[in-house]
Amino acid sequence: MWICRPILAVIEAFRKGESSISTSLLYHGWGIRGYVYRRSEFVGGEIEFHIEQVKDFQCPVCASRRVICRGQVVRKFKVPPIGFKPVSLVLPVQRVECRDCKSVRQVDVDFADERRSYTKAFERYALELSLMGTIQAAAVKLQVSWDVVKDIQMRYYKREFSKPDLHGLRCLAIDEICIGSGHRYLTVVMDLDSGAVVFVGEGKSADALLPFWPRLKRARAKIEAVAMDMGPAYIAAVQTHLPEAAIVFDHFHVVKLFNEKLSELRRDLHREITNVLHKDALKGTRWLLLKRPENLDESKNERKRLDEALKINQPLAMAYYMKEDLCRFWSQKDKATAQTFLKDWLCQAWSSGVKMLKKMANTIAGKRSGLLAYYDHKITSGKLEGFNNKIKTMQRQAYGYRDQEFFKLKIFALHKVKYALVG
Repeated sequence: MWICRPILAVIEAFRKGESSISTSLLYHGWGIRGYVYRRSEFVGGEIEFHIEQVKDFQCPVCASRRVICRGQVVRKFKVPPIGFKPVSLVLPVQRVECRDCKSVRQVDVDFADERRSYTKAFERYALELSLMGTIQAAAVKLQVSWDVVKDIQMRYYKREFSKPDLHGLRCLAIDEICIGSGHRYLTVVMDLDSGAVVFVGEGKSADALLPFWPRLKRARAKIEAVAMDMGPAYIAAVQTHLPEAAIVFDHFHVVKLFNEKLSELRRDLHREITNVLHKDALKGTRWLLLKRPENLDESKNERKRLDEALKINQPLAMAYYMKEDLCRFWSQKDKATAQTFLKDWLCQAWSSGVKMLKKMANTIAGKRSGLLAYYDHKITSGKLEGFNNKIKTMQRQAYGYRDQEFFKLKIFALHKVKYALVG
């Protein structure tokens, strides 16, 4: 007979219930159907289950059943372990010649992907282990190489996260993150509604966002607002590609810029002061100036030290109190009140006589519309700042990533990861 058929003896044994326990294990334990258990061996510390196919063969190209047997190729497939013992399936895979399309191929193996030496059940098990711990720990547990587990994880990330859905985007946050020495940066774009990263670009210039804009246009997303820092590169990019979206300058970045200017003023005053006592009073007050008043530690006399430094340095005191006053801008009851507050603050800064305050007032006046836009959309990039900390935590846990594509895919999936205190 030129048409391949299952071995009659195997089918007969299967019908009689012989080896039913092991065949049941194939199905219930590893999701394998259409194969029958033949025997098991213990070889080199590993359990080997020998199985055979019990269904008609068909051409893997055209699905025709008009095939001729052309020998077998014995293949081994990793499956999830039993206890502490690794387990493999040994299967003689039939080669067939199709009478219709004339191709000669191995028949498809249902329980494993093409060109893989492990089953789909093993892949799921390895993926779950690697997501709960490290890739190396999962590889050691499963007694496979690190690259096998990494490849499983990477294919999962590509399948699930490589093409984020941009259709329903409404509010975005854009920020850069330093990913290593040599001033290497990534630009991260987050959907503020879902907390998911929708784009990761190389660098921190406007060019880093160039691949993102065509995808956003094809998705026909209607972006209402974008939260960001006051960097000119991102501002220009958003104004060019999203002219109808409002730009909202984040509270965190405005205060951060003010703190940087305040630190520079303190250093300048420290260099100019000739009185030794005044110099000592100013020394070591940098972090006190950057702290919020309610966070000052009374047990360490931080409030007293700060008051003494401000008392003898009028320009520093003026700048410090003006910074604290500016923080009230984001707690006004409405946009009109906030506009009046900001106008008064700018007038005070310009009339203060402190050069640093005047420069800061000029900067804020130039970004006034972006600051007031907060009261129209009530968004900040604080969620993205917190997400950047998760990226850095992930990077530290892995001691860095050599594969940049894999690192980006991990960032796309990071919003699914939960960090919790376990002590």
